[in-house]
Amino acid sequence: MAVTIRHCSTCGDERPFERPPCADGHGDLCPELSCVDCGAALLIAALLEPLQPGSAEQPDVSSRAA
Repeated sequence: MAVTIRHCSTCGDERPFERPPCADGHGDLCPELSCVDCGAALLIAALLEPLQPGSAEQPDVSSRAA
């Protein structure tokens, strides 16, 4: 298994992460990683479509009472 160095929020610093066996059939493309030291899970998701500026819906705060 390939090991990569990532920040582990549980350990509090950079740690080695590896892909556990994937039950979903992703193989080497599985987005799940686990910390070798503590076992904390990390999900790496790729953005499939680029975000366009202003495309995300923003709540209308102009009508809120001050």
